[in-house]
Amino acid sequence: QVQLVESGGGLVQPGGSLRLSCAASGSIFSINAWGWYRQAPGKQRELVAAIPSGGSTNYAGSVKGRFTISRDNLKNTVYLQMNSLKPEDTAVYYCNADGVLTTLRHFGSWGQGTQVTISS
Repeated sequence: QVQLVESGGGLVQPGGSLRLSCAASGSIFSINAWGWYRQAPGKQRELVAAIPSGGSTNYAGSVKGRFTISRDNLKNTVYLQMNSLKPEDTAVYYCNADGVLTTLRHFGSWGQGTQVTISS
């Protein structure tokens, strides 16, 4: 199985920055795509950013120009650099990995979530 461990959440003031990390471990052959999602209280989980193996990135309109997703394939890690944070960015952030195990079976895994709170 594959485990994803997130880190980097916390409390910051509006306009501040945070960098989230998510490291995958387990019997991984390859990770095809990473995604960062978030879920605010009372709202559905939404895609924030995604990066496939080809390297092209996708962002939700609300974060475009402020957030940057990147990946380190050697470390099986994905990052989310979040700048110019706003109170509406407050949510639990989850990473997701989609890939192939060493058994050549497909996997899809979620992290446990990390809280991001933007408040003065």
